[in-house]
Amino acid sequence: MADETAGDSDQGERPKGLSSPRVRLGLLIAVILVLLAGGYWYYNHQTYGRFQQSTDNAYIAADSVIISPKIAGYVERVLVTENQTVASGDALVQLDVRDYRAQTNQVEAQIAASLAGADTVRAQQREQDAAIEQARAQLAAASAQAGLAAEQVARYRPLAASGAEPRERLDQLQAQAREAQAQVAAARAALTAAQRRQGTLGEQIDQANSQANAARAQLEAARLNLSSTTLRASISGRVGDLTVRPGQFVQPGQRLMSVVPTDRLYVTANFKETQLGLVRPGQPVTLEIDALPDLELSGRVESIAPGTGAEFSILPPQNATGNFTKIVQRVPVRISIQASSEVLRLLVPGMSVVASVDTRGARDELDSIRNAARD
Repeated sequence: MADETAGDSDQGERPKGLSSPRVRLGLLIAVILVLLAGGYWYYNHQTYGRFQQSTDNAYIAADSVIISPKIAGYVERVLVTENQTVASGDALVQLDVRDYRAQTNQVEAQIAASLAGADTVRAQQREQDAAIEQARAQLAAASAQAGLAAEQVARYRPLAASGAEPRERLDQLQAQAREAQAQVAAARAALTAAQRRQGTLGEQIDQANSQANAARAQLEAARLNLSSTTLRASISGRVGDLTVRPGQFVQPGQRLMSVVPTDRLYVTANFKETQLGLVRPGQPVTLEIDALPDLELSGRVESIAPGTGAEFSILPPQNATGNFTKIVQRVPVRISIQASSEVLRLLVPGMSVVASVDTRGARDELDSIRNAARD
């Protein structure tokens, strides 16, 4: 009876461990799956993954405009508030206009005075024209008298020589002829002086016109300063970093606020120099914004900086000083954001971004680059 029980127990035992067909089949399936997964990963890496260059050293940026006055003055009104949306041309700050309006009025008065002086000289020119005509008439009269006196001298000279007329009469006529010639010279000099006076008056008119033109230039500058008392937005965007207050005295170039163009945002991604071999403008980019989790945005490489970030720093490195430690440099890459206005209005400059550039479009350049390096 006991032998039969032992036989039944031996027949009821099942294979365990690797001797089990089910275990061996499971292991085989697992190995096949691992090999397939590894092959897929390797294929994906060779055809896609190794061409993806990613960095988390990236942020949203915008070409903000700093609002600064061109002239000095006291702030009369601040027409915007912090974070307000403004359009191009909107008034932002109004400075006190009284001083600049007074300067404008003063220059306008100078122009009027110069023009009035020119008109006065023109009236003097018209009077001088009459004086010139009078001098010409006097010269003509004196010339006629001198001619008559010369004729009388010529007629009496042979008579005096023959004794028909006394010598004293000839001397008297010769004296009258010399006096007439002197009057002709005086009349001719008077005419020349009157004509030169006319030229002087013309120069005075030119001077007055020049003064008026100079005043007009001053008036243009004064009007420009007057218009500059109103600070306007040069672009559309949102107001930020508002520091100006009513009653504050501001200087030219002083920073009062910034206008951020929220519709023209882009990403600045600082890639390592070892990642830029195949990065080219126009390549597609995947953007992950930390502020918008689980949302991927599309972008495109716009341009690559002409130098590393260190080269454009305030104190660029001088490796020739002797204290040199080689580190991987980073190069800024500008990336445009391709998103709807609803998404763009949620983004602000400074937000962190993870950028991944698809460089597969330049993979054919690898061989040409290598060949060029060998040559």
